[in-house]
Amino acid sequence: MSHLTRRGFVKTGAMGLAMASIPGFFRGDPAAALSPSTEGKGSLKSYYDHFGVGEELLREIMAAALSRGGDDCDLYFQHSVPTAIGLEDDIGNRAYTNVDMGVGIRVLKGDQTGYSFTEELTTKAMKNAALTAANIADSGASPAPARLNFHAGGDYYPLRERMEDVGIDLKIPKLRRVNDRILAADPSVIKARIFYNDSSSYFLLVNSEGRVVCDHQPMTTFYAGCTAERDGKREQANRSLNYRRGIELLDDERLDRVADEAVERTLMLFDAGKPQAGEMEVVLAAGSSGILLHEAIGHGMEADFNRKDESIFADKINKPVAENFVTIVDDGTNAHFPGSINVDDEGNDSTKTYLVEDGILRSYMHDRISAQHYGVKPTGSGRRQSFRPQPMPRMRNTYMLPGPHTRDDVIGSVKKGLYCDVFANGEVHIGPGDFTFYVKIGRLIENGKLGSVVKDVNLIGNGPEVLSRITMVGDDLAHSTGAWTCGKNGQGVPVSMGLPTVKVSSITVGGENS
Repeated sequence: MSHLTRRGFVKTGAMGLAMASIPGFFRGDPAAALSPSTEGKGSLKSYYDHFGVGEELLREIMAAALSRGGDDCDLYFQHSVPTAIGLEDDIGNRAYTNVDMGVGIRVLKGDQTGYSFTEELTTKAMKNAALTAANIADSGASPAPARLNFHAGGDYYPLRERMEDVGIDLKIPKLRRVNDRILAADPSVIKARIFYNDSSSYFLLVNSEGRVVCDHQPMTTFYAGCTAERDGKREQANRSLNYRRGIELLDDERLDRVADEAVERTLMLFDAGKPQAGEMEVVLAAGSSGILLHEAIGHGMEADFNRKDESIFADKINKPVAENFVTIVDDGTNAHFPGSINVDDEGNDSTKTYLVEDGILRSYMHDRISAQHYGVKPTGSGRRQSFRPQPMPRMRNTYMLPGPHTRDDVIGSVKKGLYCDVFANGEVHIGPGDFTFYVKIGRLIENGKLGSVVKDVNLIGNGPEVLSRITMVGDDLAHSTGAWTCGKNGQGVPVSMGLPTVKVSSITVGGENS
């Protein structure tokens, strides 16, 4: 491959968009680039070459970062290539590719952080950024590591083929298939909206302990929306997929299921009503109801909120917070799940973290700073949106493990209540855990049977209280495959969530007469 400067690569990538293709930067050694955990030296060299660095230069930049006495530092290099295609009623209405590259430099002094980044990967620019981050400290210089050692992470999302190497001519038919199937599904369907996104993110992290890690993180997202009209009344719903997979994700069977579920959800809404408002028993359906677990409970178990005494869980480690059949994990090791990571963005190994075990709060989700504060090991939860912001404790794939009850037993135990199936959005106050969630589609439960469909229902409550009010947990754990992005402090990262069928003894339901 002919030599390209970093600026030259960005220019070439932008020109490639007009030809509907993305040049593969790693084509000189694609196997090494795709397998950072299998061939240390070859793979690492590919990443060094990619970002135009070597061990001597990395140590030089870290020396600048530690020049004012910081305790530790790390350098996070990232190059990402997202591609997006939109289709509405068989007409392409958007298509773009973006190329982003830079390095973020962090210096730690106690629990304080100095942070700077640069999009220009020259020695001068990187040293200037390092010196800026170094200002968090004010003492004699700390030593840079004498040598760097490659650390191989997991291998939770192997790819058959990188998305950069898949032409747009193979992607467009996938969108058209779903578009056509939605429009042909029912005479009342008047509009289809299809959105596709794939991305590749390559990162190299080096820290002052001498650890070097690298990873290639793929993601493929597919969204299908449907709008239908009957007697002048319109309804719309959607279905989405999100995995760390390549084009093989979008096989015909899976795409047909996405289209059919988008239509099915839409048509259900025409006959949907609203429940009576008030306190009632609520059954959370297996799967995407895990969004309530993620938002109302999961964020409160991120260690930074507890370290700052902002979470209601701050004093509850090793104390009961739920019934003994409730176990909640945050897991970064599920194969191909959107929240899975081979290593986190601080270079720590990804783990399966038991947050609540048999009803007892056992752990928070820790990054490096919170782990040091609590005197524990990081849980592999230090994540960031890109090289521009610094990492912080974040969820990955958060779910509740199966319990002792069947789905039929859970539903059958409710005389009058609400079954929540499809959630749309929600709002949570992290400290106390108070929440409001919007249920797009649900059903009434009457005498232990699922009844009429309801829509546009608000759930109002408190996360820790809901956790303590879980009285039954089904044996049917399901993971949501939707395109979930978790926002925190202005940063968004991909996540997933899951839940078995769960009964909560009481939640405030906002419906008619509310």
